[in-house]
Amino acid sequence: MAAPGSKSVLFVCLGNICRSPIAEAVFRKMAADSGVVDQWRIDSAATSTYEIGNPPDHRGQACMKRHNVPMRHVARQVTKDDFMSFSHILCMDDSNLSDLNRKAKQVKNSTAKIELLGSYDPEKELIIKDPYYGGDEDFEKVYEQCLRCCKAFLEANP
Repeated sequence: MAAPGSKSVLFVCLGNICRSPIAEAVFRKMAADSGVVDQWRIDSAATSTYEIGNPPDHRGQACMKRHNVPMRHVARQVTKDDFMSFSHILCMDDSNLSDLNRKAKQVKNSTAKIELLGSYDPEKELIIKDPYYGGDEDFEKVYEQCLRCCKAFLEANP
């Protein structure tokens, strides 16, 4: 449970090994660099069970290393508690969004605001595409999108 007055965000994608751990790492570093990381509870999760227990994709880890962004995460699935304990659940695409909205309806006290992370993108790229079947340049694009969106999200939630 997030402490009263503290802020919380859960980043979500399909498997929790590519996009959401990148968004989590980017946001955590941004919050740390801004001196507000102690005010936030930050995590990421999957809508699916495919990758539970696995580390982030090695290409995503390499991308984060290139940008000096620390990344430590083990994939997990979204739980019912997440809908009550996180104030914001930010996901990557329409499929994640419909899965999350469906799951939220099954939680009586769901208080989380569920949105596309891309809805914060100043360049208006709503969807953060899964780079899993792509190459390094696709992970780089995810990183760039997460950077823009996380910055705007952090500014919108001072």
